[in-house]
Amino acid sequence: MSQVKTIHLNDYQAPTHHIVHTDLTFEIFDDHTLVINRMQVKRMDSESSEMTLHGEGLKLLCVKVDDVKAEGQFERDDEKMLLQCDKDAFVLQVVTKIYPDENTTLEGLYRSGEILCTQNEPEGFRHITYFIDRPDNMSTFTTTIIAESARYPILLGNGNLVETESYAEGRHMAKWEDPFAKPSYLFALVAGDLGSVSDTFTTMSGREIALNIYVDKGNEAKCTHAMVSLKKSMQWDEEVYGREYDLNIYNIVAVDSFNMGAMENKGLNIFNSHYVLADEDSATDQNFMGIESVIAHEYFHNWTGNRITCRDWFQLTLKEGLTVFRDQSFSADMNDAVVQRISDVKALRERQFVEDAGPTAHPIKPKSYMEINNFYTATIYEKGAEVIRMIHTFLGAQKYRAGMDLYFKSFDGQAVRTEDFLWAMHEQGGFDLERFRRWYDQERTPTLVVSEDYDVVKKVYTLELTQEVPDTVSGEKQEPYYFPLAFSLLDEKGNVQGYILDDDRQTLLERDILIVQEQNERFVFENVQKEPKLSINNNFSAPFKIEHDQADHAFLMQFANDGFVRYEATQKAAMSAITMFTENGEIDAQYIQNFATILKDEHLGLEAKAFMLELPSLSVLMQEQEEIDVAPISKALNIIKHAIASRYKEELLALYTKYHKPNNNALDAISMGERSMKNAVLSHLMVLEDEHINALCAAQYDESVTMTDRIVALDLLENNAPHLAESRLTHFYARYKDETLVMNKYLSVLSASEREGTIDRVQALQNDPVYDVKVPNLVRALVGVFARNAVAFHAPTGHGYAFLAEKVIELDAINPQIASGLTTAFRSYSRLNPTNKALMKDALEMILNEKEISSNVMELVQKILD
Repeated sequence: MSQVKTIHLNDYQAPTHHIVHTDLTFEIFDDHTLVINRMQVKRMDSESSEMTLHGEGLKLLCVKVDDVKAEGQFERDDEKMLLQCDKDAFVLQVVTKIYPDENTTLEGLYRSGEILCTQNEPEGFRHITYFIDRPDNMSTFTTTIIAESARYPILLGNGNLVETESYAEGRHMAKWEDPFAKPSYLFALVAGDLGSVSDTFTTMSGREIALNIYVDKGNEAKCTHAMVSLKKSMQWDEEVYGREYDLNIYNIVAVDSFNMGAMENKGLNIFNSHYVLADEDSATDQNFMGIESVIAHEYFHNWTGNRITCRDWFQLTLKEGLTVFRDQSFSADMNDAVVQRISDVKALRERQFVEDAGPTAHPIKPKSYMEINNFYTATIYEKGAEVIRMIHTFLGAQKYRAGMDLYFKSFDGQAVRTEDFLWAMHEQGGFDLERFRRWYDQERTPTLVVSEDYDVVKKVYTLELTQEVPDTVSGEKQEPYYFPLAFSLLDEKGNVQGYILDDDRQTLLERDILIVQEQNERFVFENVQKEPKLSINNNFSAPFKIEHDQADHAFLMQFANDGFVRYEATQKAAMSAITMFTENGEIDAQYIQNFATILKDEHLGLEAKAFMLELPSLSVLMQEQEEIDVAPISKALNIIKHAIASRYKEELLALYTKYHKPNNNALDAISMGERSMKNAVLSHLMVLEDEHINALCAAQYDESVTMTDRIVALDLLENNAPHLAESRLTHFYARYKDETLVMNKYLSVLSASEREGTIDRVQALQNDPVYDVKVPNLVRALVGVFARNAVAFHAPTGHGYAFLAEKVIELDAINPQIASGLTTAFRSYSRLNPTNKALMKDALEMILNEKEISSNVMELVQKILD
């Protein structure tokens, strides 16, 4: 373990050689694949005669330089080949033999069911052939694929299809050519017997693009939503960013075994089937929304990731943070912008804030890593998107678009750094670049402490802000941030008040935005006619935690002019009530009364209202504890929920009756809003353990035609009325046991259950025929969901910790990426109460004491224990 190398950003050196063009031939056979790789190489460093190529797990058959065998010219180890060649330009040919059927890591070329496919980001290509497998080596590719016609009638590669041919003995060939230079992580290949759905899209310049989605035969009807989402994405990117698609064809392939959500390979996106396949019988409303978002994300990468890519993996947020912001903006335009913003921030808090609070916290641009796969994190993606959003806020839509145009014009076809992106944005003016860089270099979530004062005689309002910026994981001090802070000063009816801010500091007052740059700031507003109610961090303008003791949550729940702030007020008020109960056992009667403000508001959008009726999750509540102890907050959460349901039983039942339409499977905003609303109120009602309400929930499962309604009913019955759940779980299993994506939902319901005995049921499910430890989606559904089940995972027996440790060890030998993903559930170790901490330590040491442990898992476990 001590031999694992740490990679540092400061040690970056450009490659000594550049592979200008790559001509690949794949000859696919039953038990192996032959890879012939001809590379046109150009020496970049005139003083270097040694070329480094990456390669792992390869059977090397031949190496030639300018068609002459390279006898004695190279040496290699388990990770690389060092080639000696004192030429400025030459053709290097490498022939390797690989075994896709034996590849359980799902990196490089591997089998998913009957399909051969690839996953090469970040460093999978080195499992296919020897290459300069780093993002700053951009090469054009030609790919020839030869395989048995009957078994692999579909042969797909990057770029455009330029040639096909049939051979003797039942084999055939397809040749693909990608004219755009790209790094090896964007290379893709697919071979299989697939069904497909096809369409076309006409670009803004009049070019017709062929669109194809390839899936297992029989699933074609489940591709309609994905195709519609793709065409919406292409049109939106033209309208909002001026970006037109550049190839003649755009292919998507859905596979069941995939480590990630999807991959943006140039012209050949490979997707986890979870983000492609959907119909009303098998997918929930959230599944449909997720498909739209991920389809868009991967398409948008064509320009922000492919045409312009990262110089090195430390720059990962350059493409991922930017593209997440783009897909969030797309989803906001396609749907309800307030609902989208609430959803984005909920995800940020439940994933990224947890990451920032733990021992694996890191900046969006890390300074070092041991295993790059561990840095595909919520910080890089979601927090990175928030940083881009702040730039958009500083500049405004018009200047932001000008900055993006400059970025595309200046760096198209290049591998660049975050500094290059920031340069293009800063050229438009509007923000302090040097101060803003801290968002890229610093880690952890800052807190903004807010205090206010109003002089009723002088009509002067004073706002004081203090940034509390935590130290790094290693204890280093960090600087205050530079950020935009959106706000409103409201009168007693929620109307925005006018003001005069006599201040030399830079502000964006025409949009009610303050620019905060110091640890302590004081803003004095004159001519404020009435004592204002402060609405702060409107639309979550900056990724801070807000501490505002003077906030009037009851007022903001009713009158806030910003949808996100209104949601935030409901969450803050609920958290205060939960805290009160854990501290003194009293129920906050005022909060229960104020809950009616949202419940009885008929003007709110239904989806937004459903969010506002939710109570904070255990994950969010755990973040508020200095020492994590799940049992008391779980108890308080249930009691507050019970108090709400008891007080408003009739109102909740009336809403349920109004919006429960079991035969409606439409996907329009109104229909999805009605389902969200009635399921939110049913969640409250079910804690009453009322047999009439239990029967309503059971009937919802029995009668509804949507997966959304059925899966919600199953979950509520499993947790609150298990005597009614058992037969319906059996029915669900029998109906869907042959549909892997639906079985993921079945496993998730059982592993998320907060009833006693969940761990025993989860352990038993490992032996169920539908479960396969080699399929990442199934592992995430069973083991991953259990690890996020705070009640079961943190049970005082410690059995949850031991179980997860055993699974991490087992999976590490099969698929280290999935194993390391599960390991992140241990991040709360340092903040646990003493009893749980000791039990978790035993589990972590069990992992660390394994003789064979991957760098993926070892890096995380060491950081957590340290």
